[in-house]
Amino acid sequence: MADKRHMCLRGLIILCALLTGISGVDDNQVFCSSGEDVRLSCNNALSGCTSTTWNYSNHSETVELIAEGIKTDTERHERLSLGSDCSLNIKKVTKEDCGLYTCRQYVNKQQQGTDAHVYLHVLHVSSSSSQSEIRSGGSVTLSCQLYYNYDLFTCDSSVGSEGLELIWVNQAGVNLQTDSRFQISFSSEQCLSSLTTTLLNEDHNREWRCQVKHRNQLKTSATYTVKYQTPTETKTPSPVTISKSPAAPTQPASVDSTLIPVSSSNSEKKSSQTTAAASTKQEKQTTHTPETTSDTQQDKWIFTTNTEMTSAHTLIRVIVIIVEIAVFAAPTVILLQIICVRRAGRKNSLHEKEIEMSTVLQ
Repeated sequence: MADKRHMCLRGLIILCALLTGISGVDDNQVFCSSGEDVRLSCNNALSGCTSTTWNYSNHSETVELIAEGIKTDTERHERLSLGSDCSLNIKKVTKEDCGLYTCRQYVNKQQQGTDAHVYLHVLHVSSSSSQSEIRSGGSVTLSCQLYYNYDLFTCDSSVGSEGLELIWVNQAGVNLQTDSRFQISFSSEQCLSSLTTTLLNEDHNREWRCQVKHRNQLKTSATYTVKYQTPTETKTPSPVTISKSPAAPTQPASVDSTLIPVSSSNSEKKSSQTTAAASTKQEKQTTHTPETTSDTQQDKWIFTTNTEMTSAHTLIRVIVIIVEIAVFAAPTVILLQIICVRRAGRKNSLHEKEIEMSTVLQ
């Protein structure tokens, strides 16, 4: 019975709107963007608000929000509140909140006066690209749609006769329709304005606003801010190559594997034996959990690897020293050889001269 009464009431509302024209309800039209808080006035309120009832209608659905000053809607219960003047306050409006709101007064179960109607239109801006896809050089499409009560309003009629406009502007308020960098299209069937552009480096943190104008008056606007993702710097450790003898073990595949000390030098043997003795002593004194044993095995492997690295660096250093000595000693050896050769040559020449002199004297 109540549903039939609501349907009849809605039919009368639509009929009155058609007979009087949409302009007859202009003063009761409220525009807001999604995410904002909005206040809907009740023009027929009685004192105390205990007689006030708020109903919501959109398409074929009618929901009672407030009954005699008490909230009854469970879905939007936390977002709704009743003002001291019996106005309806809605927090963080969504596009689903658009529609017809009716304020009605009851005294002793009898309706008092006429209904007060408020038509809520919600502006919503979205992007076709996810946040990770928005980057310089990429293309992005922004959609600005006005959600309204389709039963009483059409976007075609509002645009044509009521001067409804959806306009894209930049941060300075300049209409982007005049900028060839932006491609803007409008669909009157969905009351949707689309903006497509290729992003530039300087577009980071830039704002573009979609405005709703009704009869050249700015009603509301929704802002979209371009945000580029900051690349996170990841440092990849450079691999360390360690040459091992054939008897040296490879790194274990799992932490639970038993590590065998590497026997590459006397110092490594002593270090490995010391580490093994210390580990055995600790196992006898205390009982370790699997996690502690795993950590100890990891420490052994790290210690063994560090010892191998130290030995390898020491060997390389010795080779470098030998090469340096050879490089510096080579010229000296060559010079000594040359001096010896020359001295030998001089001795031979002196000996020949002595032989010649002795022959002449004879």
